[in-house]
Amino acid sequence: MILTTSQILLLFFSSFFIVGILTPLMRKIALRLNFVDHPNSSHKSHDVAIPYLGGISIILGILIVIFSALFSQHNLIGNFWTALSVFLPALLLGIVGLIDDRKSLDPLPRFIAQSSAGVFTAVLIITTDTVGNPTGNLIMDALITIVWIVGITNSINFFDNLDGGAAGAVAATSLGLALISHWTGQFLISATAVSIFAAMLGFLIWNWSPAKIYMGDAGSLFLGTILAVLTIRLDPSVDSKVVSFSIPLLLIAVPILDTSVAVISRFRRRKSIFQGGRDHLSHRLMRHGFSKKQSAATLWSLSLIFVAMAVQLSRNLTAPLGIVILASAIWISLLFAFLRSSDS
Repeated sequence: MILTTSQILLLFFSSFFIVGILTPLMRKIALRLNFVDHPNSSHKSHDVAIPYLGGISIILGILIVIFSALFSQHNLIGNFWTALSVFLPALLLGIVGLIDDRKSLDPLPRFIAQSSAGVFTAVLIITTDTVGNPTGNLIMDALITIVWIVGITNSINFFDNLDGGAAGAVAATSLGLALISHWTGQFLISATAVSIFAAMLGFLIWNWSPAKIYMGDAGSLFLGTILAVLTIRLDPSVDSKVVSFSIPLLLIAVPILDTSVAVISRFRRRKSIFQGGRDHLSHRLMRHGFSKKQSAATLWSLSLIFVAMAVQLSRNLTAPLGIVILASAIWISLLFAFLRSSDS
């Protein structure tokens, strides 16, 4: 089923306005409850306390729009349970993130909770045979799916360390997902991706530097889980397996790069990978003289470049391996360039 233009516009404007309106309301509630992010540790990049609960407006906006859209469709039962298998684990992780935002859970149990939910989601996808690009080997499919969902969920969570940074990158990824899934007739993925894209734009009104509110772990874990599930379920319908596996990687290339740089840096300095630090891409850019806005814009631009390559690959080009090689060369060059910069 392919979304019509009117359906796309309805999804977009509904998500944009709901999140745009809910976010300042959540900000007022957070301030009243003193639910704020204090700049009380060395890895924080803000100078004053910033309200949380932006993730709640994102979660509510996306869920309201998607499930309203599903109830308007004829094939309600099938689509409803498929959507529930995507959103229920994401919602549960969002709740874990909300608790973490409030009580600052220790890194290891937080990671275990995130990973457990990721494994559950991966097993659910495998057992329902909804992997978009299976290898044909059940064990290999299970391993790839588990590693992907756990890894991407945490990558989006780690990447949320700069005003507007994560929201912009998620917007870029969801835009690419929306285009590819629309062309291949994957209704639920395209509808969800359009909703996420619009929700991020609505949220960025309030999250763009200087941020008036943060999405917190509640928002980043919810979004990370959904993006991980959507990209693993995406069937780009291309001829080459190499190209097919490259598309999800390119869609989330920059958050993966950020996590890779931070993890390698911490291993190199014999630091815990679970401990926060000022070794992410945004921190490195700012140490080179970039402002917060310039750093966010740079990360958005890089995200859009990789997403554009993924979209191009989905068009079944006659010589796609050239794009894969170019994208790999750019990504590896960026990895070494960022690793050569100061860690703190």
